Amino acid sequence: MDIRPTTRADIPAVDALLARAYPVLLKPDYPASVLVTALPLISRAQPGLVTSGTYYGVFDGAILVGAGGWSMAAPGGASLRPGVAHVRHVVTDPARVRQGIGRAMMERVLFEARSAGAVQMACQATRTAVPFYAAMGFLALGEITVPLRGGIDFPAVQMKLDF
Repeated sequence: MDIRPTTRADIPAVDALLARAYPVLLKPDYPASVLVTALPLISRAQPGLVTSGTYYGVFDGAILVGAGGWSMAAPGGASLRPGVAHVRHVVTDPARVRQGIGRAMMERVLFEARSAGAVQMACQATRTAVPFYAAMGFLALGEITVPLRGGIDFPAVQMKLDF
């Protein structure tokens, strides 16, 4: 597998990966009433993030099987906190979970964020991803509600990892 920063040319593949992964992976942990409103909003690639240089694709040959990244900017435009980086839009192909794809990508994300001066990584984890992040060393801080758009909120868990 190859892990590399994504580019504008990867946006369709990231879109397709998010669209096929999130409905399957999140279904056991969220009621249908949440998913019906949230999935159209969260299952889309964010072009600025995908082309940021800090968002990575995990490729098995030419096939995108995982993606995710980090930024110093917080999701939703929250205030910057010096030294705090943020996990962004992580996904693994549902047919390829538990094969080390997410771990390899997150190790790259953590390495790059530390190299850029981050001393802490913050994460707004889906309920589904909490065990994964805990296995990576993240500490759950508590339940949060992530505002997506005009009255549409998404339940998540705030997590952090100190370097």
